[in-house]
Amino acid sequence: MTLEPLHGDALRLLPLGGLGEIGLNMMALECDGQILIIDCGLMFPEAYMMGIDLVIPDIGALDGRTADICALVLTHGHEDHIGAIPFLLERLGNPPIYGTGLTLALLKNKLLEHRLEGRADLHRVVPRQEVELGSFRVEFFRAAHSIVDGAGLAIRTPAGLVVHTGDFKLDQTPVDGERTDLTRLAAYGEEGVLLLLADSTNVERPGITLSERVVGEAFAAILPTCTGKVIVATFSSNIHRIQQVADAACAVGRKILVNGRSMVANIAIARQLGYLAIPDDTLIDLRQMRDLPKEEVLIITTGSQGEPMSSLVRIAMDDHKQIEVDPGDTVILSSKFIPGNEKAITTLINHLYRRGAEVHYETTSEIHVSGHASQEELKLVHSLVRPRYFVPVHGEYRHLVKHAALARSMGMAEEHAVVLENGMPLLVSENGLRREERVNTGRVFIDGKGVGDVGVMELRDRSHLANHGLVVVLLALNQESGAIVYGPELFTKGFVPEEESQEFLEEAKEVVRQLLAEHSREAMTEWEELRVEVRKALRRFFNRTIQRRPLILPVVLEL
Repeated sequence: MTLEPLHGDALRLLPLGGLGEIGLNMMALECDGQILIIDCGLMFPEAYMMGIDLVIPDIGALDGRTADICALVLTHGHEDHIGAIPFLLERLGNPPIYGTGLTLALLKNKLLEHRLEGRADLHRVVPRQEVELGSFRVEFFRAAHSIVDGAGLAIRTPAGLVVHTGDFKLDQTPVDGERTDLTRLAAYGEEGVLLLLADSTNVERPGITLSERVVGEAFAAILPTCTGKVIVATFSSNIHRIQQVADAACAVGRKILVNGRSMVANIAIARQLGYLAIPDDTLIDLRQMRDLPKEEVLIITTGSQGEPMSSLVRIAMDDHKQIEVDPGDTVILSSKFIPGNEKAITTLINHLYRRGAEVHYETTSEIHVSGHASQEELKLVHSLVRPRYFVPVHGEYRHLVKHAALARSMGMAEEHAVVLENGMPLLVSENGLRREERVNTGRVFIDGKGVGDVGVMELRDRSHLANHGLVVVLLALNQESGAIVYGPELFTKGFVPEEESQEFLEEAKEVVRQLLAEHSREAMTEWEELRVEVRKALRRFFNRTIQRRPLILPVVLEL
């Protein structure tokens, strides 16, 4: 089902990604037949997505509507909000893109990697700036987050005012002094807000989220005690964190080596735009690092999530050509353990300890704070905005349910706090709201240069191969008579060792021979049916003898 045009002044809300999951954030708003898209993010593959590089939203619901898309507006520059743009830009009809300075700079760098430079129509905005986009008037307001230049959106529509918080927290002492704009949020509340869309990531956490400055204080306390070189791993987009690392390094007289492709690129962009202040004489290259005592070196790198090919993992495995960990060195993992990455991170930490390093991480030191609002901050936003309707966004399903419950606990009517999932359209107006028939949404897998050519069936086969191995049955038959010309031969991978299981494999071959003997010559020329029968017979044999379920691939040659 595709999305049909909407008539009248009601607002249609269609989540295309980011509801019931972490990542893939993409929301479509429609009014007067025009569509405004908020964010266009990706997701990194989960454990079961074997071989997949990235995941992007399925935007099939917008097929045939590209002429109606008036703009794409971006809240901030994290991958889960801008990462899918290079893959979907043309399919969306190349709409104008609006975002703040760093957000667009990071996007430009991604477009350059995909050879799409100059193809995107980019428009830089500043907080409190309002832009006319078709039937929508969009005002960007400052939202403090774990990345510079985060923004929320106040979207004035024919149906009423919509406030989208973006990812945010109410940090009262941010590193750059740019707080979430509570003044504008209160003003929207006075104006009257039809619908609030608010970040739900930390709704389970009571109290307030600690200020980013707490991390700076932790670095300032740790670095003077370090004897060898220091390696700090964090997200390359967390410019505030990098600034505090640099400040702490300068305070103890350490020079800084930047390592990792995305880290080098993002630091260069942030320095160029004036968002990051690191003195030129503090930065060194690999040659200069080798000439300095270890006690005067600090390395900022990627790899805090234990990604297999990341710089820090290669360093920990002694597989990096220029950087190694020595006994007495200190490694600081300044990021949270993202769900699903725990095993990879703990393996990384164990390897670092084997090399003699001292390791600081989230559960042992205050070297990370979240960029998302906790319960008391969410309550304050709800109190200021006072929306008529509320739809929680950005979170797993339990986060959305609990955020809706929080809104109801503050006096919102039960039916006005609506939990949606991806593909569930919602019509909203002053007179009420109504759910519409669900549309097709989902995930598109990117594997190498292939976009969408790997689906659920291919992932199932990959999982089957990984868990049970492969058996190839090679058989050559005479095309006319059906007589066996060659085989059957069995080749295995990840199933049983061929050199040690000859007797067992001979029994399996005999099963195939008996099957062929039982079939008529006419049936033997129906090759696809024969492949199915060979697969069934071997599956029963393997299950009965060793209770294993390999992927069986019969190859029948016609001679």
